[in-house]
Amino acid sequence: MADHIAIGVDVGGSGIKSAAVDVDKGVLVTTRLRVPTPQPSAPERVVPAIIRIIRRSLKESGVDPKLVPVGVTMPSVVLAGVTKTAANIDPAWIDFDLGARLRAALPGPVVVLNDADAAGLAEMRFGAGVGEGGVVITLTLGTGVGSGLFNDGVLVPNTELGHMEIRGRDAERRSAAAARVRRGLSWKAWSADLDEHLHAIDKLFWPNLLILGGGVSKNADKFIPRLTVRPRVVPATLRNDAGIVGAAMAASESFVEGGPTR
Repeated sequence: MADHIAIGVDVGGSGIKSAAVDVDKGVLVTTRLRVPTPQPSAPERVVPAIIRIIRRSLKESGVDPKLVPVGVTMPSVVLAGVTKTAANIDPAWIDFDLGARLRAALPGPVVVLNDADAAGLAEMRFGAGVGEGGVVITLTLGTGVGSGLFNDGVLVPNTELGHMEIRGRDAERRSAAAARVRRGLSWKAWSADLDEHLHAIDKLFWPNLLILGGGVSKNADKFIPRLTVRPRVVPATLRNDAGIVGAAMAASESFVEGGPTR
């Protein structure tokens, strides 16, 4: 059983979520735990919270902790376990070696990866991207805009398409789900801003499919029909579990961005 179980941890600005995952089926096999992200969210406060929730999920899994790989997502570019950016998190995360800190505290292997890449991995294996060839782009629309770029199912990591420049500033300032709330926009008005961003992505990458995730995907009927971009656009299907499942997949398959796991 241990060969098919991994722990997935999804670290966000407001919460840290964790569960054990059957990576062959893409389903959670323990309770999805959630704790608030400590504020301020500097590493010295967040890392202990990550370790505690991992240990709780390991205990619930009932499997020898030394045999269970752990995958952890961060809203950051990640190279060889080091978080390199901090667009929507505490700046102390820049050049922080999270992988090394977690491996020193935990008995099994650990992989750290970008949160949108993890969600994309899950959608491609178990969700809206199943069976899709060619170029597929997954976008998570939340506080910012995260992206996952796939070619024939293979991830090109750390694309950060939310930070494309449109009208002189980061595209996510207008196309993120939080931007609609912050600016008090109607679904129609926000859809136009999102559409402009998607057209810019299409000009660069010519994807066959765009998969839109994040909590806003549950309201897909309010904005996807308004989009005019060329490729097909569909909502993500795994929603809140995508980051956890993708993190567990990455850990199970020894995926790591930019270098070896150990």
